[in-house]
Amino acid sequence: MPEDEPRFLCDEMLQGLGRWLRAAGYDTLIINDGRSDQTLVDLAQRTKRVLLTRDRAMASSVLQEGQLVILECDTMDECAAETGRRLGINWFHAPFSRCLLCNTLLETASPGLRQQLPEDVREGVVLYCPCCDKPYWEGSHVRRMRQRLRQWACPDSV
Repeated sequence: MPEDEPRFLCDEMLQGLGRWLRAAGYDTLIINDGRSDQTLVDLAQRTKRVLLTRDRAMASSVLQEGQLVILECDTMDECAAETGRRLGINWFHAPFSRCLLCNTLLETASPGLRQQLPEDVREGVVLYCPCCDKPYWEGSHVRRMRQRLRQWACPDSV
């Protein structure tokens, strides 16, 4: 991973945005266990991540400039647009290269794993998460997700 590539930490309020950042290929931690604001700030500092939140109370946090982004959005589309605008997110950075569940980089599935999948997907691109053992393939859900990423990447062309 390039050193200048942004890495994110999303709090509970932005779990959905965190999953979409992962879908776009960004290294994104999602914290959804009710940790304190200070714990999140400390984690962002320690792991050199941009902390994304809607929690205005975090504005007083001591973080380096650009390491805390307080979003004003309500809907997922608004959050994607605001994140893209404020942080220059490329929604086609490295699509579907990370596990949506645990953030691990995906690997090419072995022939043995392919044989366990439905016959109609075995010949296509099949990836898997070496951490969760979850397989990923280009199904209709991925096509729908790709369309949404495309809408966020080029909102005027859709």
